[in-house]
Amino acid sequence: MHALTPGVARSLLALLLSVPAQAQSAPCPGNPDALGTTRTLGVDVATSPRVGRKHFPDTLPLKPREVVLTFDDGPEPATTPRVLEALKRECVLASFFLLGRSAAAHPELAQRERTEGHTVAHHTFAHPLLSRMSVAAAQAEIDRGFAAVDRAVYRSADGAPKTPFFRFPGFASSPHLLAWLEGRGIVVFGADVWASDWNPMAPEQELRLVLARLEASRGGILLFHDTKRQTAAMLPSLLRALKTRGFTVVHVVPAAAANAVSAR
Repeated sequence: MHALTPGVARSLLALLLSVPAQAQSAPCPGNPDALGTTRTLGVDVATSPRVGRKHFPDTLPLKPREVVLTFDDGPEPATTPRVLEALKRECVLASFFLLGRSAAAHPELAQRERTEGHTVAHHTFAHPLLSRMSVAAAQAEIDRGFAAVDRAVYRSADGAPKTPFFRFPGFASSPHLLAWLEGRGIVVFGADVWASDWNPMAPEQELRLVLARLEASRGGILLFHDTKRQTAAMLPSLLRALKTRGFTVVHVVPAAAANAVSAR
């Protein structure tokens, strides 16, 4: 094998640096023009204990026009499969913040989310507003949710959630609960951009709203609900629009998992 001359080496390096981020994603089977997932970001409580500027001072270290897709309240048989199919078609990875009762009722969907590479995180057992409960009751509700999701997905629960990511229902946190979760090594997610899909609207309205907010914020953590029919119907169009408008998708995982992959 012949060594490259300095001029050729410089030319190859320039060519590699000129390739857009989207093109560096792994090929998407059956969809060469897929949006894809550009990179994986490891997150832990030491560097990012609370993220999402709608609720906290800081957010994830994202570049302009990078988006993290998150979905709350599932899984739901009427809508979650449609969301998963849309993501799979575009080779996009997201994070699902599951309710324990829904995961227990539909473990096959919770397991499918993990099998297809998504991050499976936590959203309590039954979606109460924790700031309106006693601290002890709120902690018990959170732990019950951790256990139910882990049993549904991994068939076991040992007290510490397998994925240490949590989102408060209604973003109803409290200083005590935030400190308690941080002490347990659990990252609390808020959001940077709301889809506001808790409000009834047509899929086309939701699409326009989300794209306008993303353009204004230049990306960020985007909050949806995979239990909403309008969101499931809108998602394929949104993913294509993200591609057209030059947004890229970042997949968040626990830092320990990201480190294990990079060490292989």
